[in-house]
Amino acid sequence: FIERGFLEVETPKLLRQGAEGGATLFPVQYFEGRAFLAQSPQLYKQMLIGAGFERVFEIAPAFRAEPSDTVRHITEFTSLDAEIGYIGGPDDVRGELEGVIADTIRSSREQLMRSDNPLAAGLPEIVVPFPRIPFATAASWLDRTDLSHDFGTEDERAIGEIAVKRFGNPFYFLIDYPTAVKAGTFYAGRRDDDPSLTGYFDLDYHGLEIASGGPREHRLGRLEAQIREAGLDPASFSGYLDAFRYGMPPHGGWGLGIDRLVQALARLPNIREARLFPRDRYRLEP
Repeated sequence: FIERGFLEVETPKLLRQGAEGGATLFPVQYFEGRAFLAQSPQLYKQMLIGAGFERVFEIAPAFRAEPSDTVRHITEFTSLDAEIGYIGGPDDVRGELEGVIADTIRSSREQLMRSDNPLAAGLPEIVVPFPRIPFATAASWLDRTDLSHDFGTEDERAIGEIAVKRFGNPFYFLIDYPTAVKAGTFYAGRRDDDPSLTGYFDLDYHGLEIASGGPREHRLGRLEAQIREAGLDPASFSGYLDAFRYGMPPHGGWGLGIDRLVQALARLPNIREARLFPRDRYRLEP
């Protein structure tokens, strides 16, 4: 990241307000009041772009009160988040993410080969650009006409099987997410030519989502309207919105689950095997 011109930052993990929706927030007692554990550094990344830091990244813990008891969900995980200012569109964000993935896998392969680690042979060959698959196209593969809901775990697996067969690449982007699917993601940038679609994407590997992101809404009036559409009060985000009042450049970024990436590349059957002392809805020790 440093070679790519990014500045490493550290953002708070005790927050007054969440960025990813109230249903997955962990509340904590904070003196006489209440705070929440950070689900992501999303709002702070955007504030930093507005403050003149054009490319920032953070590798840090994140917490989500995720009720799903699956092989791909945990409640405490390590997230790699990045934000880029002055983008021209979604492909600027996707292209940067592709480069990070490619560099990471190539570097990992070299280090593993130097130590004769057999995991090196299992790492995929990277071919960029990764395929771009519109959400509606992926839904049609499943004979699904309702585009108002996100894909479930089994849907993602089925899409992954079809995508790898068609494109021969284990990595692929699901793009052009409908606005209805991202309704709670109030900062998501919508397409000017078709507001029913966002510029948001997921990056999947063999049917496993490992990253998501896209352009953000950088215009204050539209952002406030989208906060209200999400059923939230803009006054609760005053510190965040202040960063937009004096002009915010077009920007975007992503969040990548490092534990999921390790699970995918090491071909682990359960994400808990990718993390020391994993936490889920039933596990708080050791």
